[in-house]
Amino acid sequence: MSEKARVPEPAGGVNDLPMAVLNAIQNPVILVDENSHVAFANWEAESFFGVSANHLARHTIDAFIPFGSPLLTLIEQVRDRRAPVNEYRVDLSSPRLGADKLVDLYVAPVLSQPGSVVIVLQERSMADKIDRQLTHRAAARSVTGLASMLAHEIKNPLSGIRGAAQLLETSATDEDRALTRLICEETDRIVSLVDRMEVFSDERPIDRVPLNIHSVLDRVKAIAKAGFARGIKISENYDPSLPPVFANRDQLVQVFLNLVKNAAEAIGDRPDGEILLTTAYRPGIRLSVAGTREKISLPLEFCVHDNGPGVPPDLLPHLFDPFITTKTNGSGLGLALVAKIIGGHGGIVECDSQLSRTTFRVLMPASKGPTADDVFPMTKGTNA
Repeated sequence: MSEKARVPEPAGGVNDLPMAVLNAIQNPVILVDENSHVAFANWEAESFFGVSANHLARHTIDAFIPFGSPLLTLIEQVRDRRAPVNEYRVDLSSPRLGADKLVDLYVAPVLSQPGSVVIVLQERSMADKIDRQLTHRAAARSVTGLASMLAHEIKNPLSGIRGAAQLLETSATDEDRALTRLICEETDRIVSLVDRMEVFSDERPIDRVPLNIHSVLDRVKAIAKAGFARGIKISENYDPSLPPVFANRDQLVQVFLNLVKNAAEAIGDRPDGEILLTTAYRPGIRLSVAGTREKISLPLEFCVHDNGPGVPPDLLPHLFDPFITTKTNGSGLGLALVAKIIGGHGGIVECDSQLSRTTFRVLMPASKGPTADDVFPMTKGTNA
């Protein structure tokens, strides 16, 4: 794929500044002329269609989208009406483009070039994931209020119940003593659950510094290999050139320990079970900050992959909601806490899952300062 100007300039001319602006847009943008040939495609369009703009320019638009696609109808409507049209959730999936190509379309006429139209595509996959992140954060806030209430209204009565059971135990028969022990054990279990939920109500500012993410992941791997993932192969594929991430070390260790532990539990006793930790730089993902016009870039991608059975499709959209779990004795708070921590760092966490391939992907902003833990060597390559 070429680096600079890709196609002959369309009629009317496209000078360097407009081309730079179009290439800076993080959505695919294409210009289709009156004969339906692709006259211009920005870099995101090249990535979306999987070919260079020069290749796109040698064909009409219908060569790259499914037969009978609604996009072709929209182009004709815009030409006839000479007015822009929006269409949402249009499926452009095909063997050429791949699966899950669900997009929102904006098609507008180019008034200075009759018959030409501009097409802007917004991939729904990322939009849906960001929508889910906002839902997860709202759910976490609801748990925050619930945790505060539980801490004040439940823990104190539980303490009284446990104390009463201990007093009864001193004068109880052997048969009754078993019941008093059951009362104590169950109250302890409830207090433990409330203590875990209290973490959600901690709204103190996060103490963050620039960190080498690979030192964090190496720490998580060492803990996992010494304990719950002792019999599972853990590999890495790191990008050694990543800038530091601005984060709290202990909280990131907690996040990735949780994700690696989930992966290990999903794999279970499979003899070929494997967990893969990856890091990469993915420019282009930007998240709006509520209440401002600011947009945060999230170029750092940290992933935990496993070859377990996958997440049930009906559970996937709600995976980071509180009390959602596939474990028999799980509380459903682990992934909700992961979403809260990453959200508190200005990032997002998402899950893609299919049979024998599940990926938890964390996207975070980069730090502009030097890393605070340069004493840890950068891990390179792929190791067992």
